[in-house]
Amino acid sequence: MSTTDATTEHRSAVRSLLRLWPYVRPVRARLFAAAVVAIVASCLSLVIPLVLKWMVDGPVAAGDTGGVWLGALYLLLLGVAEAVLFGFRRWLVARPLAGVEAAMRADLFRHLQRLPVAFHDRWASGQLLSRGTTDLMLVRLFLAFPLTFLLVNGVTIVIGSAILLVQDWTLGLLLLAPAVPLMFVCSVFEARYAAVARSAQDQVGDLTTVVEESVLGIRITKGFGRHRSQQAAFRELARRLRGTELVKARLLAGIWAVIMIVPELAIGAALVLGTVQVADGDLSAGTLVAFLSTALALRWPVESIGFLLALSQEAATATDRYFEVMDAAAETGEEGAPSSRATAGGGGGLRFEAVEFRYPDADEGSVPVLRHIDLHVRPGETMALVGATGSGKTTLTALVPRLYEVTGGRITLDGQDITALPRARLRELVSMAFEEPTLFSASVGENVLMGDAGAGEEELRRALGVAQAGFVHALPQGVHTQVGEQGLSLSGGQRQRLALARAVVGRPRFLVLDDPLSALDVHTEALVEAALRRVLRDTTALVVAHRPSTVLLADRVALLSDGRITAVGTHHELLRDHAEYARLMSGADRGGSR
Repeated sequence: MSTTDATTEHRSAVRSLLRLWPYVRPVRARLFAAAVVAIVASCLSLVIPLVLKWMVDGPVAAGDTGGVWLGALYLLLLGVAEAVLFGFRRWLVARPLAGVEAAMRADLFRHLQRLPVAFHDRWASGQLLSRGTTDLMLVRLFLAFPLTFLLVNGVTIVIGSAILLVQDWTLGLLLLAPAVPLMFVCSVFEARYAAVARSAQDQVGDLTTVVEESVLGIRITKGFGRHRSQQAAFRELARRLRGTELVKARLLAGIWAVIMIVPELAIGAALVLGTVQVADGDLSAGTLVAFLSTALALRWPVESIGFLLALSQEAATATDRYFEVMDAAAETGEEGAPSSRATAGGGGGLRFEAVEFRYPDADEGSVPVLRHIDLHVRPGETMALVGATGSGKTTLTALVPRLYEVTGGRITLDGQDITALPRARLRELVSMAFEEPTLFSASVGENVLMGDAGAGEEELRRALGVAQAGFVHALPQGVHTQVGEQGLSLSGGQRQRLALARAVVGRPRFLVLDDPLSALDVHTEALVEAALRRVLRDTTALVVAHRPSTVLLADRVALLSDGRITAVGTHHELLRDHAEYARLMSGADRGGSR
């Protein structure tokens, strides 16, 4: 179910994370300041062993109680300063990183609106949702913690190592000896963890898709008693994700154990050797205390490496997943093609000239869904499009507003190639009503007025009248009633009438209707058709029709068969001369198509 392969071959975590720089650049000053503050705070912890050395070799050895209390005061002040500085660092990064996450999420949403319908056909909604939520949360956590502390801990380890070598170079070398094998172990861990982290994040997307589909399809699930199969599908995906998370946990536990055990063994060996040197008089007790205190202060910077690397790998994977979507090509022609194309012949009305179409995910060399479509809907004319299930009617209508791009030929509106028009202008000229109406979690009025951002109350009332949607006035708050997610609080016929009202509210020059009356009862259908006739007199329309009553709205009818226009004429002409058309109108074969 994953949209992408969970692979990290030849992927550099650093290269992936560097792609975040455009978002980080505006807040780089605060992030840099936070890193400096954290480094200072971390280095204060390395001063504590030096104070201890002074106390042991000085006041403690001399029995100076006052000096001991003075040393305790120094330690207290150092601890308080360290805590305050780390709190200040947190304050520095909180607001800007929340802004980075918000900016990335806004860019993702904006880009999703500009991606072609073919992209959304291929991608599961749960995968997109997880990229805008879980993945961006991982990116923010990386910027807030690992990004800073990989630097802070690195600097702390270098300074601490220098202090160890200065205090006693033999003990220092003994303590630093495991560094090389630890770096090798960390590199192996990083590569393995990256692959598992990618699998886990893809599986989260799959699980999100199942949950979303189950919620949206709850009526189907309950109506057919399929809750057990849905639960089984969910359990299987959850089991897979649990297994992957356990693999991550085992890898993290392994690297954590190695990073903790090896330094502990080195500290133990240094303790034994240092004690021998103190007993022999070669090393002062204060120096040994300071040495061991410094080593213990370096434990967290060393032990946290595995944890920080794991978070960094998850953030790198999340960044890759985010940019997989952002790198997808948006719809072309936002500003329209060169004007020379816009004046190249065509004639008035809506014209299809040798149009061919093949879906982007179709196999190379496969037969096009639509082949050599030549069709002219004259200005002010209503053309009914009739065909059997799978003939390509819905696909043909989707080409007019460029929901899909033609792969051959061209489509013109009043002689102007639609690819020469900016998409915003094209979709002002062409309005659509789909067979499956989609409503948003908004009020009735807001859903209808999506058809024309400039329309007002008068246009809203007119559109509701055309669609025979007077039922809205009986709703609790009238046109201000919230219809809920997908409009499922309304009946299918009510949703379809609101979708039709949305299509006609802006008085479009071109109207494309995909079987807009299929969910209406006979009485309501007759009323809507009567109102539609008045609207269709002022527009050029292409109407997908499956019933004779809808066909009779049209001036002419085009018969689409196996991806080709096989006949054009009036309803009575085709009924008389074409057996396939007569069979379709008799109800022997009706339905929509992709």
